[in-house]
Amino acid sequence: MNKEKVAFSFFMILALTLNFGFFYGQIDDAIHHNVYELFAVVVVNLIATVLKFGDKSQMGAMLLATSLVADVQLLSASLVWAYAAHMQAGGFIPGNMSTIVALSGGAMVANIISVILLMIETSTFQH
Repeated sequence: MNKEKVAFSFFMILALTLNFGFFYGQIDDAIHHNVYELFAVVVVNLIATVLKFGDKSQMGAMLLATSLVADVQLLSASLVWAYAAHMQAGGFIPGNMSTIVALSGGAMVANIISVILLMIETSTFQH
């Protein structure tokens, strides 16, 4: 068993499941979307991205691309949350949460693609 592949797969799947946990719920209700869960999603996605840098194959390039897309989406969602919560006149409004959840949904799609690519790579692996 390759421990590096196990860690890599673990963080990819954890990123997807955490992202789903944040995404799930009423789109504009902040009660359904925890800021700490968003933080965890960002951290785990960044770790998954770093783990993808070593692979020089075409599949590795695709995995890195999907991870970078997820990172951009999640960092954008975090910036919207920070702006809405701390700088926006009038405070946090439901429209802000809709934007944050939509961005996290885009990241979740990228994470789903990553996991599908991982499954394809694993199924075609030959000793």
